[in-house]
Amino acid sequence: MSAAHKIRVLIVDDHVMVRQGLRAVLQSYPNIEVVGEAGNGEEAVLGVTKLQPAIVVMDIGMPSLDGIGATRLIKTQYPQIAVLGLSVNAPSYHVDAMLKAGAFDVMTKEKAVDELYSAIQRAIAAIQPILILEEEPPATTQQTGETHIIEAQQAPDVLPSKDPKA
Repeated sequence: MSAAHKIRVLIVDDHVMVRQGLRAVLQSYPNIEVVGEAGNGEEAVLGVTKLQPAIVVMDIGMPSLDGIGATRLIKTQYPQIAVLGLSVNAPSYHVDAMLKAGAFDVMTKEKAVDELYSAIQRAIAAIQPILILEEEPPATTQQTGETHIIEAQQAPDVLPSKDPKA
């Protein structure tokens, strides 16, 4: 799969071992590209600006700037980027705060190995909706005598009506 079609992910956690583990898990998927890592929320915000990931996998509890504050800053500046929150055992008020800050979802680190990839897929589907073609493609009509020339901009398999009144 070309790099242009891969899902760009930034991993943010204050523990190097956790970042390495998440990187190993995510790199096993051919459509994921881990573009960087950050050790705290401040580094995450800078990393998002520099690397432009589609997804940020964000630990909630970190020194300096926690995941809640970093998520709020990222979603304010880059609303098109999805943030997935991670925590060892987040109390419900942290989960609520993370979701209110703009996180797409929050899961425990224990479940991340099994559920992170599907959460990334759901987040991508939510932020990059499928293009739905209109029933009739937008077209421009030029009239030259009795001949109508139609330039279809989408869906080339849709032919114009043969009825001249249409």
